Amino acid sequence: MTYYIAKVAVTAVLVVLIAEISKRSSFIGAVLASVPLTSVLAMLWLYVDTGDVGKVGELASSVFWLVLPSLALFIALPILLAKGVGFYLSLVVSVGITAVCYWLMVVTLRHHGVEL
Repeated sequence: MTYYIAKVAVTAVLVVLIAEISKRSSFIGAVLASVPLTSVLAMLWLYVDTGDVGKVGELASSVFWLVLPSLALFIALPILLAKGVGFYLSLVVSVGITAVCYWLMVVTLRHHGVEL
């Protein structure tokens, strides 16, 4: 149980640290946030837990394919905010658009024989 608490704590501290740094410098915060930190941590925890490089490779491959649809959030959110849509509504709509893009990517990949 201590191990799981440590994993959650390390992950949470990194996310909070990036948010705090972003208050002082949006550029540095963006650089840190753009690093696939969550993916790297997930791969690290997966390897530590299983020792299975095959599973880590599968995870990395799946993340690769899902990066493109995730970019929809970073396109939609600033556009909606610039149009004067409130923050929370913009965030919800952007997440919804991103979810649709994920679904489209999975359907497209399956059509071409790629299973995630």
